Amino acid sequence: MIPAAYALLNLDALTHNLQVAKQHAPDAKIMAVIKANAYGHGLLRVAEVLRRQVDAVAVARVDEGVRLRKAGFDKPVTVLEGFVCADELKLLDQYGLDAVIHCFEQIEMLRQRHGPGKISVWLKLDVGMNRLGFKGADFHQAYRHLRQCFGINQPPRLITHLAYADDLNDSRTSPQVALFNEAVKDYPGERSVANSAAILGWPDALADWVRPGIMLFGCSPFVDREAWQLNLKPVMSLHSRLIAVKPLAAGEAVGYGGDWVCEKATRLGVVAIGYGDGYPRYAKSGTPVLVNGKVVPMVGRVSMDMITVDLQSQPDAKPGDPVTLWGEGLAIEKIAMAADTIPYTLLCGITQRVQIIERA
Repeated sequence: MIPAAYALLNLDALTHNLQVAKQHAPDAKIMAVIKANAYGHGLLRVAEVLRRQVDAVAVARVDEGVRLRKAGFDKPVTVLEGFVCADELKLLDQYGLDAVIHCFEQIEMLRQRHGPGKISVWLKLDVGMNRLGFKGADFHQAYRHLRQCFGINQPPRLITHLAYADDLNDSRTSPQVALFNEAVKDYPGERSVANSAAILGWPDALADWVRPGIMLFGCSPFVDREAWQLNLKPVMSLHSRLIAVKPLAAGEAVGYGGDWVCEKATRLGVVAIGYGDGYPRYAKSGTPVLVNGKVVPMVGRVSMDMITVDLQSQPDAKPGDPVTLWGEGLAIEKIAMAADTIPYTLLCGITQRVQIIERA
């Protein structure tokens, strides 16, 4: 039986998108970013596909790295948020995880560490994101401290993250890249600057390592482009089915609050998907939906289990007919725009109620 709401994964598209990253950065090592359950696609599933095709992976938190190791993943794993306490540092030791160093408290914990082996670290420079990382003189002081630290592999590698790379018209990205290059010019150690947006749009950000994330899953990292324009293929498509079709008279309101009112006699379709499945609560009336492969507009508010669509253009649609919420033929970027959000939140927001099916 086909479930009411399901996500279909095309893992061949994952490999295709990785090749696009390699084409843009042919001389760089690849650190695939698979944090947040691989952007909703399944951490272990994605790691297994990528294991033989990338040089390393990155996750946000220590527990994600531990999960990979317990599953037998043997490539380098970098924890982008690093560690925040001695217990997490012990886990890094135990499971052979790499860490991003972004504050002096971490360096002090490294100094006090008595583990048998050495940890590989990335020292982070803050070039303007103003989240994690050292600025100015603090960065150089942190570098000197790490060079004197016997518990890490030397030299520390060097990393930053760009704040504006998702907008190709923003003039602040190149100065951020230049700031990084100037700060690290006299230091040995491998460098990493480019995320998905920088890989695709900012060649001056390419360095020893690149960190593709959202692009691997077939989504555009840019605010004004869709994936197909970048030769990216969606890995996930989200599907459901019509569960009811009913006639409504002109003037009748639809859904909670009656926000949408029929201007004329209407065939209304009810689709078995809602914010309880991860479909965006704030998608507006007019958001495109594919019913039997044809576009119809969503109407009314998204509820927990259902959305409603205007079927005037599909007089033969009936309960049981297939519905696509995003995927091939309906770019996820369009849905994100209609909900005033970004594709990242849609992918990461898929709930446990949605069955994940790998395309054969």
